[in-house]
Amino acid sequence: MEKGTGMTDSTVLSIDTIVSNPAVRSGRPIIAGTTLRVQDVAAHHIYRHYTPDELAYQLGISLAQVHAALAYYYDHKDEIERQIEEDDRLIQEAKESGFGQEGRPPVLR
Repeated sequence: MEKGTGMTDSTVLSIDTIVSNPAVRSGRPIIAGTTLRVQDVAAHHIYRHYTPDELAYQLGISLAQVHAALAYYYDHKDEIERQIEEDDRLIQEAKESGFGQEGRPPVLR
């Protein structure tokens, strides 16, 4: 028996809901079977105050997927917040450069 835990022969169970692939979304963590980034789920929850039920409905994913994304976010909060800040900075730079405005080339092709 492990001291202080009251558990013997415990097995860590994995939930393979959050994945990362360098070829998908620049390797940022996504919900398996989708291209939806964890940071997008977290941002809607933190900054727009969407509940998990609202997120599931709005994003077309299961409640389990929402909770997995939020759990991953809270376990990797500093990393995910840096990703959100980096994207915000890139968006601001694109706006200031006039990308996507009439007469300018589109940001993505």
